[in-house]
Amino acid sequence: MSVLLIVFWVSVCIVVYVYAGYAMAARLFAAISKPVDVGQDTSLPSVTVLIAAFNEEDVIGATVLNKLDQDYPSQLLDVVVVSDASEDDTDRIVRGLGERVTLVRQERRAGKTAALNLGIKSVGGEILVFADANSMYSKQAIRNLVSVFKDPAVGYVTGRMVYVSADGSLIGDGCSAYMRYENWLRIQESRFGSVIGVDGGIDAMRTRLFSEMLPDQQSDFVQPLMVARQGYKIGFEPAAELREQALDDQSAEYQMRVRVSLRALWVLWYMRELMNPFKYGVFAWQLVSHKLIRYLAWIPLVTALVSGVLLAAYSPAYTVLAGIQLSFYVAGGIGWARSGKGPSWLTVPYYFLVLNLASAHALFKFLSGEKRVVWAPRTG
Repeated sequence: MSVLLIVFWVSVCIVVYVYAGYAMAARLFAAISKPVDVGQDTSLPSVTVLIAAFNEEDVIGATVLNKLDQDYPSQLLDVVVVSDASEDDTDRIVRGLGERVTLVRQERRAGKTAALNLGIKSVGGEILVFADANSMYSKQAIRNLVSVFKDPAVGYVTGRMVYVSADGSLIGDGCSAYMRYENWLRIQESRFGSVIGVDGGIDAMRTRLFSEMLPDQQSDFVQPLMVARQGYKIGFEPAAELREQALDDQSAEYQMRVRVSLRALWVLWYMRELMNPFKYGVFAWQLVSHKLIRYLAWIPLVTALVSGVLLAAYSPAYTVLAGIQLSFYVAGGIGWARSGKGPSWLTVPYYFLVLNLASAHALFKFLSGEKRVVWAPRTG
């Protein structure tokens, strides 16, 4: 029984740290950190929005026009679209959007990261903004992103993603709740250090800091880490808002989460030097806490559940604790069985289950050496 007690409480402590302890520590550090005085510089840098697209004829026109219509001087803003060997009307639509839009075609399909590596050669702006082919920005999103670069220590900035659901389905609600938590955490991180984890649909960086990436690397994870490795901070600007519809197909949502988790694990492996606290200090602690342990959190969740159920035979208190855990997962299972549709009280356990099952699935793929380079738009 003593071994079970140790396993249970160590597992519980790890889980609590992952989802609450790190957040509380980040909030404390944010509270005691002094704000940076960036002065009154009102000059605006030139900006290029870079979009990778594969067969996005349904959305690419509206997406590009959304960027061209930003509250930003038109002479300082242009768009580069890299078509990843699109087979539909994506290329034709982009060519017809005017002189401020450049089309670059990747003749052989090689994936988003390779497309960004190719597209950077056509970027002329001082600030590079990454947008997805289906991302819709708030009117002042780019202006708000750019404002953070007044701090010369900042090399990369991410905005705030808000998931919306066309029919109010559960997966959309759960996804939105998760993003609210992530965005709150990013606010705390940006006040005392760097943001760990960005939204690839609304990111910006100093163009001169761009580093070429391997085709299998997750661009919106590895690029900010490369910027951090160069000694710059990663900032967060919640006023720069992106609205994106959550996937309403349960299988597609799950496969997307597996793909994102798998690519993130490979990035953590490639960039493992950044987790050395003797060299990177607070940033290393942040990266381990916010990302590495988060992707592995399903392990202590499983051990806490198994040891808790076994301990229930010895004590009523552990019977209650085991019951709480089982009830949470049953609620998540009901949400799963209903294909992500149901009352709001199922939202958190369902999406929590999706994230952790996808992380477990991704780890096994990672250990087998599997990598993902290309995928269909809006799916996994």
